[in-house]
Amino acid sequence: MRNEEVGSAVDLLGAVTQISGSSSSDPDILYQFIQSQELVARADAALNLRALWAKGDPDHDPVFAYHPPGTIEDLVTYWERMVGVYSDSGTGLIDVEVQAFSPEDARRINQFIYDESSEMINRLSAIAREDATRYARDELETTVEQVKVARQALTRFRNETQIVDPEASIQSQMGILSSLQAQLAETLIDLDILLQTSSRQDDPRIIQTRRRIEVIEVRINEEQQKLGLGDSGGATDEDAFANLVGEYERLLVDREFAEQSFAASRTAYDAAVAEARRQTRYLAAHVQPTLAESAKYPQVYQALGLVGLFSFLLWAILALSAYALRDRR
Repeated sequence: MRNEEVGSAVDLLGAVTQISGSSSSDPDILYQFIQSQELVARADAALNLRALWAKGDPDHDPVFAYHPPGTIEDLVTYWERMVGVYSDSGTGLIDVEVQAFSPEDARRINQFIYDESSEMINRLSAIAREDATRYARDELETTVEQVKVARQALTRFRNETQIVDPEASIQSQMGILSSLQAQLAETLIDLDILLQTSSRQDDPRIIQTRRRIEVIEVRINEEQQKLGLGDSGGATDEDAFANLVGEYERLLVDREFAEQSFAASRTAYDAAVAEARRQTRYLAAHVQPTLAESAKYPQVYQALGLVGLFSFLLWAILALSAYALRDRR
């Protein structure tokens, strides 16, 4: 089992982040998988294990040959006899030895075990990558929705008020109000001059100037109402530019905050994806499945020798027991 982790530039700068971990070692997981009922069932479906291991003819070889059809439990028990798995905890290497009644069948089973193990490791890697990026992706989707809602609210405000930028509109209104106040001041000066130069109150010029002053004051009052200044005169607060600007700025802040959150979550998602891609787990075969040239099992002479030895020991024990009983009599 190889687990290759490449450090990122962020890690080299000291901002090390751990995205995922493993509570069980990969060789232990693989060791259990090779002896699992799931793998035995897959091998039987793909290779017909019952037929391969019954080639020894159970009628002539009842000890070593498989007795078909049998249950899946019987097949798993026979698998444990025919497939040896040896794990070295120090080096992390796993050796697999497969027995069959022909070298080709043994290599086919061994190759199948390797292919299925590689696929299982790939599934574990895919699950690890998915776990590493799932939360970042969920956060990214949430911030995308927040940006959409904030932009839709701002668009709806502009459509309802028919104002694209209240700040520009209020600057324009302030310009109009300043101009009217300047005209009012100029007209008041003209009235003072007329009052000093003319002793008649019914002078048409004085009347016209006072009328002009009244009109300008009315216009100033109306412009102030639009800006939310002075007496509303029956106008609602929603019509005031100050309230519109406040609502616009609130929506603008919401949009900016949503966009900043989206940028941060997008950066976190890209970092999670990059980190998940850098951590690679894969199965490497240091020795490919080989083809035997001579049969190693069954070891006939060794088996006969052991049977003869145990038979002799059993006979000796029985004989000694018989002599011991006869001596007691």
